Amino acid sequence: MKVVVSGGGTGGHIYPALAFIREFKKQYKEAEFLYIGTTKGLEADIVTRAGIPFEAIEITGFKRKLSFENIRTMQRFFTGTKKCKKILREFQPDVVVGTGGYVCGPVVYSAAKLGIPTLIHEQNSVAGLTNRFLSRYVKKIAICFEEVSDSFASEKIVFTGNPRASEVVSVDPSGVLSEYNLEEDKETVLIFGGSRGARGLNEAVERALAGWHHRDYQLLYVTGEAHYDQVKEKASRLNLDHRVSIQPFVYDMPKVLNAVTLVVSRAGATTLAELTALGVPSILIPSPYVTANHQENNARSLEKKGAAVVITEKALPTINLLAEIDAIIGNKERLHDMQFRAKALGRPDAAKDLVKVALSIMK
Repeated sequence: MKVVVSGGGTGGHIYPALAFIREFKKQYKEAEFLYIGTTKGLEADIVTRAGIPFEAIEITGFKRKLSFENIRTMQRFFTGTKKCKKILREFQPDVVVGTGGYVCGPVVYSAAKLGIPTLIHEQNSVAGLTNRFLSRYVKKIAICFEEVSDSFASEKIVFTGNPRASEVVSVDPSGVLSEYNLEEDKETVLIFGGSRGARGLNEAVERALAGWHHRDYQLLYVTGEAHYDQVKEKASRLNLDHRVSIQPFVYDMPKVLNAVTLVVSRAGATTLAELTALGVPSILIPSPYVTANHQENNARSLEKKGAAVVITEKALPTINLLAEIDAIIGNKERLHDMQFRAKALGRPDAAKDLVKVALSIMK
């Protein structure tokens, strides 16, 4: 059995693809995989480090506004399609799976034109341009949010959730809080804004830090590498005690997520899949710097179900973040209700479900 997977640009497209591959390998050890991406995206490094055979094509994304660059993108698309057809004819896959990002365009389109069964996975509540284009050619479309179903033909849609959720639920968190000089059995708030951090979120946390002395719960605050020195210097003037741990980055995030009580973060699709799989309540501050404002749409989906509180970046300077955290952590009934509602949205079998869909469309 041979499988081609494509997804690129950001970790939000790549990590679900890797979770799918790992689950497929669990079920079918003899299966062979080939990953097609670009050398400019994160996938070139992440996928090769995972030991998966990798082929690269050159492709860029379309601009949403009229641009001469779109003509070049069309040229790259046709060149990429030609190369993809050659790769696919040589590898002879039984199925091709696209997990998002513009690199999927020529890969999945080529497969469909060659008569190879195809599947795309949409992680967000707003369909990406590439997946909208590919939806007319593929056999099945796996989704994570009900809100995105209006963007695709209903007969093609399968609700699977995000495969990344399947991996976080099996992690043992023992000892992870101790590694960050925090108590293992104490209620813990995790605040992070992504690998590079988020300036607006960091400023809101800085305003809240002075009040942490009088809280019964503890804080693991991940600033992002770019902001760490500045935040650490400001925090040093506050004489914070052991209940606050400030870190530039966390490498074992799945373990940490299994150990915390409440999360304050951006609203990327992978993060929300992990939070709901574990039943962790959240305060979400969506990034406004993403295509079609999809993070806010993702976050609102959880908010409607009572699993999260949403604060926009624009509103953040006027919000007392510590009061928002207190309102959840300090109200056990509300905390438990949010935990229950988050868990109800989780899809811990998402990777298995996506494998099932892929198997179902094979010839």
